[in-house]
Amino acid sequence: MGMTITEKILADHAGLDLVRPGQLVDCHVDLALGSDPTAPIAIEQFYEAGGEDVFDREKIVIVPDHFTPNKDIISAEKCKIMREFSKKQKLTHYYEIGEMGIQHVLLPEQGLVLPGDLAIGADSHTCTYGALGAFSSGVGSTDLAAIMLEGKLWFKVPASMKLIYTGKLPKWIGGKDLILHTIGKIGVDGALYKAMEFHGEAISELSIDGRFTMANMAVEAGAKNGIFHVDQKTKDYLEGKSDRKYQLQYSDPDATYVETIKFDISSLGSQVAVPHLPSNVKDVVEVKDTPIDQSVIGSCTNGRISDLREAAKVLEGKKRAPNVRLIIIPGTPTVYRQALDEGLFQIFLDAGAVISTPTCGPCLGGHMGVLAEGERAVSTTNRNFVGRMGHPKSEVYLSGPAVAAASAIMGKIAGPADLGL
Repeated sequence: MGMTITEKILADHAGLDLVRPGQLVDCHVDLALGSDPTAPIAIEQFYEAGGEDVFDREKIVIVPDHFTPNKDIISAEKCKIMREFSKKQKLTHYYEIGEMGIQHVLLPEQGLVLPGDLAIGADSHTCTYGALGAFSSGVGSTDLAAIMLEGKLWFKVPASMKLIYTGKLPKWIGGKDLILHTIGKIGVDGALYKAMEFHGEAISELSIDGRFTMANMAVEAGAKNGIFHVDQKTKDYLEGKSDRKYQLQYSDPDATYVETIKFDISSLGSQVAVPHLPSNVKDVVEVKDTPIDQSVIGSCTNGRISDLREAAKVLEGKKRAPNVRLIIIPGTPTVYRQALDEGLFQIFLDAGAVISTPTCGPCLGGHMGVLAEGERAVSTTNRNFVGRMGHPKSEVYLSGPAVAAASAIMGKIAGPADLGL
């Protein structure tokens, strides 16, 4: 009996010929990631456990991206701990302000995660890297400390779900719409501790950026990881990013899946997750005309150059509504510069937007766009829990960049079609 791609990667990193769902395996880790909410705790645990030197200074990545540029004394102290640890350990991959980007946009861009890798981060959206055919998942800070000490971690092999998307992608429909539609159908626990394996005509058509978006939000369905098979688009994306050799893994034809679900997306409309769960998904036409106070375009879910281009197509020649704050957050300095060079910033500024340095900021209610009581935002981020972006009595509506941009112009939730686009 064959194995899925997830099972093959775990077996390879455990030094085993075969693994099965539910099996406990001890795996070596190719990359370990920490950021400002989690890394300081891991560093403390590392030293409390008697750690002196990390297992491999090339395989640990430290990125201060949540509350940076530091918003207060507490965040400044946390980032100081990370900075001093990285310097003491002589880490190759520490990213300071000016180089720092939102971690899950930055690492693939820098070629730090490759197909077949096992990448672990003390951040739940580490599952993003499955877009490149890697096994990647979020862990706690103590697990990160253990990896920094020994370079290994135990896992329970997840069962795999096969998700098949048929039909051609309609206009304005992308990865955010596909994953919101999926979560809306299966629920926030529909893939609990499972591997979500994405297939189908629509997936082949989808850009790598769109695949990052889908893998990023696999955790919102409770998944251990989300993963795609490598195709020519993946190889083209990776071209010139790294000299490190990688191993391609593909699911066997006789691999076992706990469930197979098919989605016909040929007539899918723009999707919006309404408060207060990512599974409360509706077509944009069902929630249009809902007034908003703020629109955020960015985050590890939709802060890549294609997301900004999509937003710019909607915003070009138009202005945000007077009552709406429009915040644009490029995911990395590279994305920032590319958007600048392509003239996207001119479009955003003419539309009345503010352009932020790369940061997670408002996604978790940190800074750069915190909501007050009673305020409502449409956002390209990944969670809309109670109080996620600020006051417990604020509301977050999740969407793709086109809807977020159209809503900013209209002053209420809207799709590109409402602007005649």
